[in-house]
Amino acid sequence: MAKRPMSLEDLDLPAGKKARLYRLLYKYGPGNGRLMILPIDQGLEHGPRDFFVNPESLNPEFQLRLALEGSFSAIAFQVGLAEKYLRGFAGKVPLILKINGKTEIPPDEDAFSPCNASVEDAVRLGADAIGYTAYIGSPRQDEDFIQFGKVRQQAERAGLPLILWAYPRGRYIEQKGGRDSFYAVDYAARVAQELGADVVKVNYPKIDESKRAHYPKPYDELKPTKREMLEQIVASAGRTLTLMSGGSKRNDVELLEDVRTALEAGVTGFIFGRNMWQRRFGEALAVASKISQMTHELSRPSTEKASSKAALV
Repeated sequence: MAKRPMSLEDLDLPAGKKARLYRLLYKYGPGNGRLMILPIDQGLEHGPRDFFVNPESLNPEFQLRLALEGSFSAIAFQVGLAEKYLRGFAGKVPLILKINGKTEIPPDEDAFSPCNASVEDAVRLGADAIGYTAYIGSPRQDEDFIQFGKVRQQAERAGLPLILWAYPRGRYIEQKGGRDSFYAVDYAARVAQELGADVVKVNYPKIDESKRAHYPKPYDELKPTKREMLEQIVASAGRTLTLMSGGSKRNDVELLEDVRTALEAGVTGFIFGRNMWQRRFGEALAVASKISQMTHELSRPSTEKASSKAALV
């Protein structure tokens, strides 16, 4: 039986944030309190190479049409793309403005993502939320937390929800089993709640037996299922809504299995970029429709109450 996801009624939010989150959760996208967000920040983060597999996707209007016709809750843009391409879709496709970012050219050992836009830009562009990437565990984490704190205060004053891309990164994370370990992803979800994020985006966790000895206790002894890991991550995020990231493009069967498992574990939704727009347009629409249908199926009322206890530890 699927766990009930966190809802707006569970969150003590000011009116502005609650109104904007309500639009994203119920007025756009799949509805039913679920989120399905289409990010297109990979051109900055990875460069043009991500568009080679589907050359049409190099033009951001491809993603905007996909977000509109595929009934996504919002599109996530960096400021340059929002200014240059959003106007024809304003009011039709909600905007999440990513206000920080970096290229992949410097190594991730000391990862840091500086702000290149502001909360004021988000208000000017009619955004419904702010997106911010934090590198949990990076040697530059102290700078990151200070920068995020300033953004959080500005977003609070503007009544804008704050979505944290919580990415474990850096040489110290690698020493503790890697950025996709259960330990790292679970920790990132908790950090997001502690820092004041309204929504957190995390990657699907993995257990690598070759790295088990590096996992901190008690993670080194745990052998959870994928659903158990996701339930724990949702519990660690607490009253911060949890979104799963799709990562690189995968086959339909694997992707939809992960969607179902995440929904059953109580996540609020998904941020799937390359898994969508690296496909031809019609194929991407079909996959988006299947995900929306699954969110409806697993959003039906249930007598099961979400557990307030951690699933594993």
